[in-house]
Amino acid sequence: MERFREIGLKLTPQRMAILEYLDGNTTHPSAEDIYQHVRKRFPMISFATVYNTLEALRKRGLILELTIDPERKRYDPNIHPHHHLICLKCKSVVDVELDFNITVPEELKGRFEILGNHIEFYGLCEKCSEKGGESDGSV
Repeated sequence: MERFREIGLKLTPQRMAILEYLDGNTTHPSAEDIYQHVRKRFPMISFATVYNTLEALRKRGLILELTIDPERKRYDPNIHPHHHLICLKCKSVVDVELDFNITVPEELKGRFEILGNHIEFYGLCEKCSEKGGESDGSV
């Protein structure tokens, strides 16, 4: 939590609860998920407080905002380069901590300086596959 003080983020009890929920969280929660969790401890917390805290963290590079779910933004406290597996049915997201040696051909890259990449793998998780669930095909 000390690293958050060092960047000038005022640590209210509500913000501390948000940070605690995110710390080590691998579920890639949405702002709504975070709000529902923190609200159990702080019933008077507003959704705006959660959203504004997430925005402050994102702008400071302390969390990643994922747009892998077309219905809502998801947040990832793991800011180190990694990729994701995404279930098309239940929308669960799993981190993939592997490097893939992918190069862009020079004729496509042109003058573009590549700084990184992010790969998303789509399919059905084990639970959804066992249920025989068909995905809706949306990505």
